Amino acid sequence: MIRKHFAGFAASAMALAISAQAFAGTVTTDGADIVIKTKGGLEVGTTDKAFSFKLGGRLQADYSTFDGFYTKDGDAADAAYFRRAFLELSGVAFTDWAYTISYDFAHNAGSADDGYFDEASMAYTGFQPVTIKFGRFDPDFGLEKATSSKWVTAQERNAAYDLVPFANAHENGMGIQVSGVAGDSLYGSAGVFAKDVNDEDGESVKQFNLRGVFAPMHEAGKVLHLGVNYAQRDLTDVTNFDAATKSRLGMRGVSTNGGNDAGTNGNRLTLGGTRGAWGDDSAFGLEAAAAFGAFSAQAEYIKRELDSDDDAVSDVDGDGYYVQVAYTLTGEARDYKLGKFDKIKPSNKQLGAWEVFYRYDNLSMDDDAVGVVPTDEVEAKVHNLGVNWYANEAVKIGGYYVKTKVDNAANTNGDDDGDGFVVRAQYVF
Repeated sequence: MIRKHFAGFAASAMALAISAQAFAGTVTTDGADIVIKTKGGLEVGTTDKAFSFKLGGRLQADYSTFDGFYTKDGDAADAAYFRRAFLELSGVAFTDWAYTISYDFAHNAGSADDGYFDEASMAYTGFQPVTIKFGRFDPDFGLEKATSSKWVTAQERNAAYDLVPFANAHENGMGIQVSGVAGDSLYGSAGVFAKDVNDEDGESVKQFNLRGVFAPMHEAGKVLHLGVNYAQRDLTDVTNFDAATKSRLGMRGVSTNGGNDAGTNGNRLTLGGTRGAWGDDSAFGLEAAAAFGAFSAQAEYIKRELDSDDDAVSDVDGDGYYVQVAYTLTGEARDYKLGKFDKIKPSNKQLGAWEVFYRYDNLSMDDDAVGVVPTDEVEAKVHNLGVNWYANEAVKIGGYYVKTKVDNAANTNGDDDGDGFVVRAQYVF
């Protein structure tokens, strides 16, 4: 029922955003004048900037095909699905208060078939340059996560993040975060979150996140970025917690998580952990990036340590990293905002902007706790090679080829490597 109401609202909102282009401009009133903008959605605000709202969203339609390790029988399979279908409402209320509401109608993410609230948050900005944000939103951890899914280079973020899924996902929880900048080069954030995981007394698991960024060069085409991240939670007294980590290794369609996917034939990598008693769970991350004109490079390293509270089960240790390089053939530089990369704006309205990229992902975990391959370390290596066409500032079409190789995986079908291809059509408003 909720989804039907939201679907009707979404259709009306999109129609309003499109038709509003005929009315863009300034409306004079006996109070503050109202400015209407229609470039990139529908935005309405007062000229004194005390009140505003912006209606926007994104639609990402994917098709993927894959074989080998990515399927349980090793044969080829494919998937067609909406990766994301967001409707977003954001704005300012009473000058110092900002809000963001983002609802995903896709059946390929979240924990509900009818879609879910990806974000529902408020922020107080009256202490500039410090912002206090609270509600449902993703914790701050990692450079590629900080970049919007609209403008990340590859269609899927790096596989190393799968080692620490709690570190930068809200997991249907709530939180509060303080962030701010010092000068033009320093950014930092600290947050505490109550996740949708409870201990035996019914108390939610609390998580702490820290992130710091130093960017002495911080403009499009001239970037030098260094960052550090930390996340920690205590799983003590959480009964029968499932500590296994699963990775799609760059191929979203292998999941059985809704949509038109590979169904029961899809296969994912399982790393470390089992159901049982656990204690401290921590994640540490380093990030670095540089951009010179049309060329950009970035890398992140992640380390996870999960302590066991069961003498019969070993601790779980894992680490991962990725290295990515990208080049815009048409010469445009990727935008950068302190702490994250942003979109590429085509300079030629007819040709658009063309980008090529390569990314290498590596993740490994000590798998003693599984009991299937004791003493062996499970490792995955993923090569990603792709191209993106930014037709304009609203439309992006891209595709990439993925080649993966796994060692000592317990859930292999006999194939320790696999191939896949993903193509995406994206519209942002």
